[in-house]
Amino acid sequence: MKKDTALTVGESLVHLLEQYGIETVFGIPGTHSIELYRGLASSRIRHVNPRHEQGAGFMADGYARTVGKPAACFVITGPGVTNLSTAIGEAYMDSAPMLIVSPVNEPVNDGINHGRLHEITNQEAVTRPLCALSMTATKQSDIPDFVHQAFELFATQNPRPVHLHIPLGLIRQTATDQWKAKPVPQAAEATESQLNQTAALIDEADRPVLIVGGGASHASTEVQALADRAGIIVLTTVAGRGIVTGENRLGVGAQLRAPYVQDILTSADLIVFAGTEFGQTDHWNDDLALTHNQVWINLDADCPARSDRSILLQADARKVLAGLIGKAGQNPTRKAELEALCESARKHHAKDMSRKERRHWDALVSIQNALPANVIVTSDMTQIAYTAVDYLPLSSPRSWHHPTGYGTLGYGLPAAIGAALSSPDRPVVCIVGDAGLQYTLPEMGLATELNLNITILLWNNDALQQIRDDMDNAQIDPIGVSQKNPDFSALAMAYHWDYRNISDSSQITPEIAAAIQSDGPTLVELHETVVSN
Repeated sequence: MKKDTALTVGESLVHLLEQYGIETVFGIPGTHSIELYRGLASSRIRHVNPRHEQGAGFMADGYARTVGKPAACFVITGPGVTNLSTAIGEAYMDSAPMLIVSPVNEPVNDGINHGRLHEITNQEAVTRPLCALSMTATKQSDIPDFVHQAFELFATQNPRPVHLHIPLGLIRQTATDQWKAKPVPQAAEATESQLNQTAALIDEADRPVLIVGGGASHASTEVQALADRAGIIVLTTVAGRGIVTGENRLGVGAQLRAPYVQDILTSADLIVFAGTEFGQTDHWNDDLALTHNQVWINLDADCPARSDRSILLQADARKVLAGLIGKAGQNPTRKAELEALCESARKHHAKDMSRKERRHWDALVSIQNALPANVIVTSDMTQIAYTAVDYLPLSSPRSWHHPTGYGTLGYGLPAAIGAALSSPDRPVVCIVGDAGLQYTLPEMGLATELNLNITILLWNNDALQQIRDDMDNAQIDPIGVSQKNPDFSALAMAYHWDYRNISDSSQITPEIAAAIQSDGPTLVELHETVVSN
């Protein structure tokens, strides 16, 4: 153990992160990263040891989405970085703030591989397409500057991952300065002129629509107040679920890919986008024609506009919406008309579902009946989750996390662990398929180690069922979509989890409720055939 008072660069970095408010680091120590761990031993930062770096990234993602602030990942050179890369891509696509710190082999003049341990010819380039910033320090003073850039980005721009690479020789040096965190600026605010212009557009519109995404999760009160005052239809992306409640009369109770919701969009004469990029995975319709007036409220200057009649307010969504509440006029006639339109649209809710979605819905209603009001749900890429994030209402934001943008399998369980660590007073339920669970299944061991109150609801159909269905629809003989599953009850026992099997649909609510109320993690298995009709 280090006995003198001089700190290494690795130690100093950890203490600097603590000053910036980092409370949790997810990581697996290795030969090249132990100087970071020297710093952790003398800090208040909690270290969480996942079973795989991909799990570390998904945990940091689930943590960040739940509480709206970044966690950090410490990984080794080479394989640690590449193992983490899928989770970095997911966090990038769904705008989850994450700080990745890794050592990197010293640069060489000719740039070729010299056969060193964990060597990549250009490690910075590996994560550059997946990060808002991927930066390599060349001297000690770069490190506090780069860390400040990261936290400035998290606070003032679309909060995406940042990767800091520190050469091995540098991370071991004795720090020559005592690093102090700098004040982090606040997000930009819209001008009075922009607010007046937007309010005027709202007042003049006959069918205004407000679409809110994850960037407006902290603005639920302002969203609902503006919609109620001015009479505006409110729709949410998957990341924005829960910003408006299912009972809101100016909502339609479904996500943006539903045809009857897209009918509302194409008939609107003004759309205000708040905290969303309105990407393909939000609506799944590349031919969606939105040529009317648009207002984009987004922290990024390069937010994609979809109309030549667009204006951009590069500002925090909550501040803009709060400013609009006092400027937009009241329009009770329009409000009543739009409430009637939304009520009519909601009648499409059930009949718009496919037969399979209706089967999912029957199970989801029973599942929802078991969920307490303060639950956090994470979901993986599995068919019942696709139906859930489209149709199941939520009562609060930041309560259901789904890998929408990158669409990666294996997200659900480690994200649930991250969410549970960020909010230990809230139960967490993970909805995952039999294939997706096996991507990051070893993280069950970490949940046991930490005695987390996590319930896995395993939707088992013995297949990559969505891909099987896609192959059937494309008249392709199914290949590679069926699998021999393990005995999940035996796996639960091996990882010291409680196990429950639902053999009848009437057991869904009581079994899940009992699992949530238990002390420690529980795996609840529900085979698709139990709810088939």
